[in-house]
Parts: sequence; structure tokens; C-alpha cells
Amino acid sequence: MSYEKLAREIVQGVGGENNVVSLVHCATRLRFVLKDNGKADKAKLEKTVGVITVKESGGQFQVVIGNTVPEVYSAISKVSSILNDSSKAEEKPKGGKFGFGSIVDVISSIFAPLLGVMAGAGILKGLLLIASNFKWLEPTDTTYIILFAAADSLFYFLPVLLAVTTARKFGGNVFTAVTIAGALLYPSVIALKSAEGGVSFFGIPVVMMSYSSTVIPIILSVIVMSKLEKLCNRFIHESVKNFITPLISLVIMLPLTLIVFGPFGVYVGNGIAEGLLAVFSFSPLLAGAILGAGWQVLVIFGVHWGLVPVFINNVAVYGKDSIKPPATASVFAQTGAAFGVMLKTKNKKLRTLAGSTTLSALFGITEPAVYGVTLPLKRPFIAGIIGGGVGGAIIGQAGTQAFASGAPGLLTLPIFYGPGGQGFPGLILGIVTAFVVSAALTYILGFKDPVDEEEGAASTEPKAKREQGQTSEKSSVTALSPISGTVVPLEEVPDPAFASEAMGKGIAIEPDSGRVVAPFDGTVTVAFKKKHALAVVSDEGAEILVHVGIDTVKLDGEFFTSYIQEGERVKAGQLLLEFDIEKIRAAGYHTVTPVIVTNTLDYVDVLPLQNGQIREQDKLLHIIGDGSKNES
Repeated sequence: MSYEKLAREIVQGVGGENNVVSLVHCATRLRFVLKDNGKADKAKLEKTVGVITVKESGGQFQVVIGNTVPEVYSAISKVSSILNDSSKAEEKPKGGKFGFGSIVDVISSIFAPLLGVMAGAGILKGLLLIASNFKWLEPTDTTYIILFAAADSLFYFLPVLLAVTTARKFGGNVFTAVTIAGALLYPSVIALKSAEGGVSFFGIPVVMMSYSSTVIPIILSVIVMSKLEKLCNRFIHESVKNFITPLISLVIMLPLTLIVFGPFGVYVGNGIAEGLLAVFSFSPLLAGAILGAGWQVLVIFGVHWGLVPVFINNVAVYGKDSIKPPATASVFAQTGAAFGVMLKTKNKKLRTLAGSTTLSALFGITEPAVYGVTLPLKRPFIAGIIGGGVGGAIIGQAGTQAFASGAPGLLTLPIFYGPGGQGFPGLILGIVTAFVVSAALTYILGFKDPVDEEEGAASTEPKAKREQGQTSEKSSVTALSPISGTVVPLEEVPDPAFASEAMGKGIAIEPDSGRVVAPFDGTVTVAFKKKHALAVVSDEGAEILVHVGIDTVKLDGEFFTSYIQEGERVKAGQLLLEFDIEKIRAAGYHTVTPVIVTNTLDYVDVLPLQNGQIREQDKLLHIIGDGSKNES
């Protein structure tokens, strides 16, 4: 797969980079905040190779990719300026209001970049706990101390890392934010907590707290700091604002954080943690069942991010967390459901998909299994909810705790192994039960296997086709030239997506007039909102894409006039589109126009029929089918 090609298609699918306010990614999803969700083409994105599904939730437009999301995210930075444009942080989505969706967006944007290293550090911390419990390493050993520093430093200096991600989210100065976070952990500031006679700032009492591993104080501080910076930059002269604004921010924000945001954030975080612990104290079995059954539902809607700061706060304050373990059962339950599908289905393609997604889900990446297998089939997903509830109840009743952060999966099991291993056997029993129950229920309840539909179609098709005098094979088609100009080999097109034939085989034309006409009788299947491209499918089933110019989507429809709509019937030679060649070139864009057979794989071959100059309606491509109708 070409990640850059996929990145271009995704950027185009979300309405272009000018429609993007911000972008972050988690383990499997690209999480866009768009100015206007109506400009995104959700249906097209869901059909894009490399995209599992698309969800709109929590104020975000979420494109689910799977395990390769970091590569696609990196490719987006190469093919667009989305990740490099700091001004986008100040933009607002259309009709956006501050509500639960906005809160989820903020939390996910702040924490998502840290999840990978957080999981790695959590696993190392868990392994060290196991080594200590089994006396393989003593906490006083220098080896243990060095490794523990590597595992614990992220959590100890978490305010510094959160300062970076929060500043990026709100468009603040990252270095000023980090400086404020560092001051909260500065040795002499930490020592003030035990100062005799109390602490004051110009006579204002300061309630000193411990800020290592905390979450809420620094996030609140950096949000306000970002707003303060924008206010200062509005009134301070350009010649001095680069150092006067940071000066004002430091002088105001550190005392304000220590006096207001710090105590408020710590008290709120502790209050939430104590409330959830009270629920577990009332009925750990019921609480575990609810979390085990409902966690994957929260993930689907993207609102599970609301609990992430709670996990981290619990580990920071109490050294352990009781909420994450039951949620782990949900992960293994959906894994078991996908495994049950693999055992039950007779469809080879579905069996392969279920098997591969089962493997990735075992390591905590459940989106491919959920969106690709269990959720579309419905009953397996329900089986996973039931299995997750049973496993979560067992884990909750066992009193299992998490002692570090990390996405639930096989590799992160060590984070649940605490002093003496208490609760760990319950975790193992719970996740195994969740897996087995879900797999068994999926197999017993069954689902609408795609193979059944194929067999039904196969049993009725021959008679119907004989009655119509048709075969199921593709017939050959001759496509006429949609524009006039000079023929250019596809490999010479300055865009690898076309030149590599990744989009399909075909030819390109350097136009000498600004007209696009229908290459054959057929139906318009795609009429892009930006008007720069269109697709027409012939009555025989061949689909031609005409893409006027390279990267002309960025023109946002300027210099183009479309005369068609999707679903419209057209005749060969009918005018579909007009464009102003000179203005497009003056704007700095290539006008070479690829003419692509997008369903090339349905045919034996696609052969160009012309070289040099070509006119509208000259024979351009011979699309060779494997049926009996091979006339040209």
C-alpha cells in the first residue's frame, strides 16, 4: 500500500486540508476536527482501500485505519500542511459549541500522542514489579533503579509532556508551557510543601500540592496560558512580543497555577477517583460487569477518552487503578467473537479477515475486528458484549488492579501484576472467560454468513442469465477520448498515485481546450464537489475516471464549471465539464489529465489506442474483457 496515496485520498475525503482544524491519531484512528463535516465525503472514504470505517463522534471525524495509522499520519504530514500549520489551532469548527463532544476532542488530542510510549513504559514497569515480587531483582539493585527510571520517568514528568500536547492543541507557545510545567516540578518548589509557617505569594496563601504525575492542573494552566498569549500578542508590538509575551505568561501563570489551578485540579481528580472507588466498594462484581460489557461500546463512539485521565490520576494518587482491569475483558471478548467468526464462516475471505483481526485484537488493537468483522455481522458483537460482561464481573470481584498505564492486550498484562500477585489470577480467569464465552456464543448464535448469499446468487444466476442471453463475464469496451490535446504516457504524470497505476491503467492527455465530454454511453458515478474530476461507468461496467490536472482539488472548484450530477445518464460526446486551462496553469498547477480505468482488475487488460495529437471522441482506450463480446 502507498501510504502517501492513501493520505491524499483521506485529505481529499475530509474536504481538503483547508477544512481541517486539527488532526491527531490514537492506536488505530485518525481523529480530525473539521470546520464543516458536511464537506467530508464519508461514503467515499469508507470505500477507500486502507480505510476500515469512518465514525463521527465526540466532536471528531474519525477515520479508522488500523495498525498502520502512524504511517498514514506521517504520510499526511508529507502530502499536506495540516500538521505544520499552527494557525489551525485557533480555528473553530462550524457551529461548534462547548459541550461533551468538545471535552472528548480536547482529551483525545492531548493524550493520544502519548499512548504509545505510555504503553511501553507501563509494560516495563509491570515487568519490574513481577521481577521484584519473584525476587529476581531487588529495588536496591542498580539495574532495577536504572530500568525503573526508564519506566517511571514518563509518569513522574507527565505534566511536562501534557504541557507540550496541550499547547499544540490550543496554539500556545510549547516552550513557555514546558517551562511552567517544569517549575511545578522544580526541587525548591517541591520543597515548599514541607515549609514551616506556610507558603504565600505577595501575601496570598498558597496551598502546596504534589504535581508529579498529575493531569488536570497543567492542562488547565496551559489552556489559560494559550488564551493569555493571544491577548498579549494582540497589544504588544511585533519588535518585543517574542520575549515580552513569554515573560508575562511566566510571571502570571505559575503563581496562578499554584494558587488556583493546582489545588482545584488535584482536588477534582481525587474526588472523581474516590467516587469511582466507592462504586467498586458497593459492588465490584456489578461495576466490573458494566465496564466489561460497555467499554467497547464507549470505544465505538469515541467517548472512552473521558475515562483516560481517571486511569492516570488513580495510578498517580493511589498507585493503582481498579477501572482499567474490567475494561480489559471487553477487548478479549471482541477478540473471542472474531475468533468465533473465523471458526464458523465458510467464506474464505471472511475467514482470512477474522483470523488476521483476531491476532491484532489480542494485542489490544480491536478496531479492525470490531468494524471489519463483529459489528457488521451484529450477533458476534452482541456475543462480545455478553462475554465482556461475564469476564468483567469476574475481574471486578477478584479486585484486580492496574499499577501502570497501557492499552489492554497480551503484552500489557504485566501492568496488572502487583505486590504478591493479588488479583492477577482473577484477571487471567476473566479474560479467558470473556474470550471463550464470546467465541462460543458467536458459534452457537451464528450470523448471516456472506457465503450463503453467494451460493443463493450462484443457484439462480445461470437461468436468469440464459434467459437474457448474457454471461457473467465482462465484455470489452472502447472508450473515446473525453478531451482533445496531446497523449502522454501515464508513467510521465507528475503524481505517483497515477504514474504507478495504483489508481488503475489508462493514459493521460495534456489538454489544448477546456472541455471534458463523456467517453461512452453510461452513468455518472462520481461528480466531485471540487469539480476537478468525475467518473462515468459504461453500460458494460467499465468505469473511467477523468482527473483534470494534478492537485487541482486545492483550487476548491475555482476555474471549473460542471454540467452533471451523480447518477445522471450521459451519452458519448455529451459535455460534462469545462475548465480554464490558462488560469489553472497561472495558479501553478499542472493541467495534464489522467484518464483511468478505475476497475482495471475486472478486465484482462487496458490498451492505449493513440499517440501524439488526439481529438474529442477519437478512440482512446481498448478495455479488454473476458466475455464473448470482444468487438472493438
